[in-house]
Amino acid sequence: MSHSNLVWPDGFRTVYDRAVKSYRSGPKRADTLFSAEEKTFLAGIGCSAQELLDFVEDYCNSDEPTYETVLLVTSIRRHYFRTVQQGKTTGKLASMEALPPKDAQVAGIRWLPRIIEKARIKLRGEMPAELMYGCGGDRPFLKSMNLELADFLQRVWDCGDDNQKIVNAVIAARDSTPGS
Repeated sequence: MSHSNLVWPDGFRTVYDRAVKSYRSGPKRADTLFSAEEKTFLAGIGCSAQELLDFVEDYCNSDEPTYETVLLVTSIRRHYFRTVQQGKTTGKLASMEALPPKDAQVAGIRWLPRIIEKARIKLRGEMPAELMYGCGGDRPFLKSMNLELADFLQRVWDCGDDNQKIVNAVIAARDSTPGS
């Protein structure tokens, strides 16, 4: 079945499910896990094969993030790609050296400077292969702040370059009752 003929969430589900099944039969690399057609489909929605592999790998190894979370994050990235970037990549990859260190803090909150930058990199589609938005460090951090991966990504987009606005939103979420 041609993925280009599917509504994007249906095509994405098809690619994701096949990747999970294939990965479970033996870990794969991004360049071998996805067909050329699947890579083209993913590129068309602003998702790299490596980014989807990272989600699939974490799900297969730890049952998270869920498919629903991956779909929400991908949906936000796709919307940014189509509206802000008008369907064009920047052609750049972020430098790992430019990221804030894991122990960097803002407002006394460790990890926040790093995940803010990771979210911006994810939005722009500039994620290097060795970096993952939603990794095993991001997920527990966001959970401790009463935030979900997609919600945080959307907040970073909404706040733009205003770091203080992002920090305030995180503090407000952290201090709220979970699920409210």
